[in-house]
Formats: sequence, C-alpha cells, structure tokens
Amino acid sequence: MDATAARAWEAYTTAAEWQAWFGAEEGSAELDVRVGGRWKCVLLGPDGGRYPLGGTFLEVEEGRRLVLSMAVPGAPDEVMGVTFEEAGGGVEVTIDQTNATAEECARAREGSTMILANLAAHVER
Repeated sequence: MDATAARAWEAYTTAAEWQAWFGAEEGSAELDVRVGGRWKCVLLGPDGGRYPLGGTFLEVEEGRRLVLSMAVPGAPDEVMGVTFEEAGGGVEVTIDQTNATAEECARAREGSTMILANLAAHVER
C-alpha cells in the first residue's frame, strides 16, 4: 500500500476510521485495542444483511501486529493476525487466520482480500 505502516495502523485501530473502510454500520464499531480488549461491529453485507462480529485482542504489538479472536455467530471462533511492515516505500499489510474447514478458508481468503483492498483505498487517498 502506498502509505506508511503508522497510517495503516491508525486506520485499522481507530473505530471511526475502521468502520469507514471495513464496511461496518455507522456507529457500530467499538475497538479497545489492548490485550484483553474487546472489539465489535455490525458488518453490512453486499446482500443487505447485517452481521454482528466481535472478539478480543489477544496480542497488540503497537504499530506492527494485532492478533484477535473473531466470534462469528453459528461458527467456532477464529483467530486472525494482521501485520504491518514498511516495504518498498509503502506498507505491506498481511492477514493470517485460522479456519476449521477448506470452505471457511476460501471464504476467509475472499474476505481478507476485500478487507485489504478497502484498507488500501482508504489509506492511499
């Protein structure tokens, strides 16, 4: 992404910014970015559906890495890591995530691709 790691981190860890690019319902995002802190939002789906998401921050390495649980209704909790690294005059943001099945992995890959594209569009303005 054509931004600094600090800029991408800020967009990912500030509730008002996060909901703007993540696709969350306005006013629904809460981020308590500290180990043990909770996060939640209502995701607005392309089908018009409203999907409550939430979890806990498991690791917070300021400016570099977040690890969080994701409680998705009707599914086992997943763990997602997000890493921010300066690279080639910009920032490389990577997502790694646990998934119980191959289908969930494919769905997560599609979602992560969308998340990263939205984050890039937001921070590269």
